[in-house]
Amino acid sequence: MSYIAILLTYVFINNFILVQFMGLCPFIGVSKNNETAIGMGVALTFVTGVSSIACWVVYYGLLMPFNLTYLRTVVFILVIAALVQLVEMIIKKMSPALYKALGIYLPLITTNCIVLGIAIINIDKGYNLLECFASGIAAGLGFTLAIILMSNIREKIDLNPVRKSFQGVPIAFISASLMALAFMAFDKSLLANLHLV
Repeated sequence: MSYIAILLTYVFINNFILVQFMGLCPFIGVSKNNETAIGMGVALTFVTGVSSIACWVVYYGLLMPFNLTYLRTVVFILVIAALVQLVEMIIKKMSPALYKALGIYLPLITTNCIVLGIAIINIDKGYNLLECFASGIAAGLGFTLAIILMSNIREKIDLNPVRKSFQGVPIAFISASLMALAFMAFDKSLLANLHLV
């Protein structure tokens, strides 16, 4: 699969948030304003990109040679947890305001199923190292696109009257479901029409 096809697949066709419904906790929790949404998107994109490489190296360099592939999920979670701690320290040092705004959702990247999901998908699909990195970045960009769109929608909703029973999380889920319907327009035929498959 070409790198452009990988990018289009994980940003539009198989977007982890809007198509596969993975990673909804930070998507709903951090999408209240644009600044925190961008910060979370960049942090998650960095973690998915780097963890995809790290998990590939650990899998093919350590688990495969010693026939320990059954430990894949546990080892991947440990690798991801270490990377998230690194990202958390960097954000805390460089942007304390963003660190405070992201709050509990930043350490939750460790258990975000997008990060673990893309690492496992990369191994299952037999991607090489560069394809793993591309799919990790694409998965993060898909999350970033979805969370920025959602934050813009929620900022507009906050300026308009909404029935009390729909305020907050209910209207956020309704908006997310409408976004998911819009993303259903993208399918594998997009790649075929662009001659990328």
